[in-house]
Amino acid sequence: MARQSAPVIDAHASFDDFSTLLLEWYDRHHRHLPWRTPPADTRVGALPDPYRVWLSEVMLQQTTVSAVKSYYEAFLAAWPTVEALAGAETEAVMRAWAGLGYYSRARNLKKCAETVAADHQGRFPDTEEGLKTLPGIGDYTAAAISAIAFNRPAAVVDGNVERVVTRLLAMETPLPDAKPIIRAFVANILPADHPGDFAQAMMDLGATICTPRNPACVLCPVSADCLARQNGTAERFPRKAPKAEKPLRHGAAFVARRGDGAVFLRKRPPKGLLGGMTEMPTTGWTARQDGETDTSAAPFPADWRDCGTIRHVFTHFALELSVYRADIQGSGETAAPLPAGWWSSPEELPGEALPTVIKKAIEAAIPGATKKRQRDRKTS
Repeated sequence: MARQSAPVIDAHASFDDFSTLLLEWYDRHHRHLPWRTPPADTRVGALPDPYRVWLSEVMLQQTTVSAVKSYYEAFLAAWPTVEALAGAETEAVMRAWAGLGYYSRARNLKKCAETVAADHQGRFPDTEEGLKTLPGIGDYTAAAISAIAFNRPAAVVDGNVERVVTRLLAMETPLPDAKPIIRAFVANILPADHPGDFAQAMMDLGATICTPRNPACVLCPVSADCLARQNGTAERFPRKAPKAEKPLRHGAAFVARRGDGAVFLRKRPPKGLLGGMTEMPTTGWTARQDGETDTSAAPFPADWRDCGTIRHVFTHFALELSVYRADIQGSGETAAPLPAGWWSSPEELPGEALPTVIKKAIEAAIPGATKKRQRDRKTS
């Protein structure tokens, strides 16, 4: 079946052949990803499983493909269908997600699976409007699922696509103000017959050819249309508004280890930053305020020793935690009652739902504690 292009007239240039050239390149050079249906299959009507597309798109938000692959495969092995994920224990889902960051995504992932299973008979809506009624699915994710899983003509714009378009048009309007212009441009050049392949082709072009630094313009299938290449200014784009400096917050983390190596843990509140995840006791730091940084805020009396500080960068702020460790003798009894929580054995600790910042703090106190032991790997 021959590729068909959608004729386009743009104020900056003519892009009559753009989609044809891009899709021909994608046929030959597409990335092989575990959630993707190859273009040779989509041309004959095969479409990917919407559950797999949704799962990958949620995981890929603010995360790289290389970081997501192992998580995606583990999720799919544990919960191969949306019904299976809907029926999973929330704690198991949070443990499987630990390390991917942006933990509200994991909570919404579970809620969305439950909604699809209960209210949609296990079938995802096939339109952008229908998809946006589901928990955790916004404009971008709805467009991506609609185009890729259902071949609907949706304009899919991620960071890779923003880079490609701003270079094509040498767009001086900075992000985020440029986003509506970019989306309108993509909608204008979108081919009606293969919108899913087109969306993935644009992403692949940005990820493998039109890279942030040293773009391989000589290999680009659409370089003839690119104003930035003609001007030798590709690396100037996309233009971005100056970022406000991130505030630095402070707090303390208290790592208590029992004689048998178990570490005392607790669960964070279900809402808010790192909601529902597991941590050692920490002080009341938030994105907006500091917490105490010394042992006066320890969760119980013990011989707390300074283990230095760790730093972690969140989306809107950076956090510096002072880390303290106490070795608790015997069965974990202290002079004062322990707060709510549990002791996690050395074998269980690596599998707990520990965010990256919490792993850093534990590692500062007990090097290697959050790493899976070799014998555990063999039996897992």
